[in-house]
Amino acid sequence: MVRVAISVEGQTEERFVQMSIVPYLQERDIYAMPFLLGRTGGNVSFARIKKDLNRLAGSFDKVTTFYDFYGFRDKDDNDSKTSLEQKIKNCVAGPLRDRIIPYIQMYEFEGLLFSSPDAIASVLEDDELLIWAKDILRQFGGDPERINDSPQTAPSKRFALTPYRKITHGPNIAKEIGIDALRGKCTGFDNWLAILAGLQ
Repeated sequence: MVRVAISVEGQTEERFVQMSIVPYLQERDIYAMPFLLGRTGGNVSFARIKKDLNRLAGSFDKVTTFYDFYGFRDKDDNDSKTSLEQKIKNCVAGPLRDRIIPYIQMYEFEGLLFSSPDAIASVLEDDELLIWAKDILRQFGGDPERINDSPQTAPSKRFALTPYRKITHGPNIAKEIGIDALRGKCTGFDNWLAILAGLQ
């Protein structure tokens, strides 16, 4: 059985990994476990990433990350998903670097939830949110990972207008959607899960 540590930036992501990703990978004989960045979460910086990944890489077969692009504090104006992922990999030196599978979620976890407007409306118990979520998704060509990252229009900011409570509702909505449906709508997320599911 392959043992995988998943470094996450907050309690919402930790709960999502525990509820949805861990059982999904377990069915594929992969043992995964989430770890809060810096043991407390938040403040995604290369200094904290370097410390955590080096610690985890010594104890697990593989170490992957699940950080939001939007909340990444150390990114430069010209940084992309790819460049950030390479910088994350470079945080670990020597042979342990091969154990690192960096992943940045575009633009943040809440974007994934727009994969199913029905699930949003169902979990938040508000039928009007079905139209609201469909309209947002339509603006971005049906691609949840394109919902942009301005301070006013990031996915989490859009949810601020609803009864949404991050730590509780976020993972519950994702669970209702299901990993396969999330993968079907979100290319970046799908590629990441394909790598993890294919580990041997």
